[in-house]
Amino acid sequence: MTTQLVIMADTHLPKRAKALPAGLWQAVRTADVVIHAGDWVEPELVDQLEAQSRRLLACYGNNDGPDISARLPLVAEAAIEELRFAVVHETGAKQGREARMDRQFPGCDVLVFGHSHIPWDTVTGAGMRLLNPGSPTDRRREPHCTFMTATVDGTNLDVTLHRL
Repeated sequence: MTTQLVIMADTHLPKRAKALPAGLWQAVRTADVVIHAGDWVEPELVDQLEAQSRRLLACYGNNDGPDISARLPLVAEAAIEELRFAVVHETGAKQGREARMDRQFPGCDVLVFGHSHIPWDTVTGAGMRLLNPGSPTDRRREPHCTFMTATVDGTNLDVTLHRL
């Protein structure tokens, strides 16, 4: 069995965009699990993703008020097939990130994070995969807005970065 994921963060709706891009919504509707690593800004997108996703794994970010932080955890954790996922908004500076995350999330196979709006895909010294999907609505200094899709097959994880 394989599990299809859509991974996003830093949507900042409606401040950075009025809505998610159509291509991202299409991916959401076909995914088995949607992962959002915080900075929603308004709770309407939480409602929409809960309604249109088969399963939502999400946390809140530093730009999310009490209406969102009351609904979502600071760190979301779940097993997807044979992999242990954690989702958090902030991981701190990129310098030393891998070692810091190994210490903070022992036993985690995949850590999804946001905050920087910069796509990231690395493996730590302990073998944990670190993924930041960038932002589908606010590219900041990046050339493109982005999100990720992934396929989980047992312990295998195949990730694709999508440019919008």
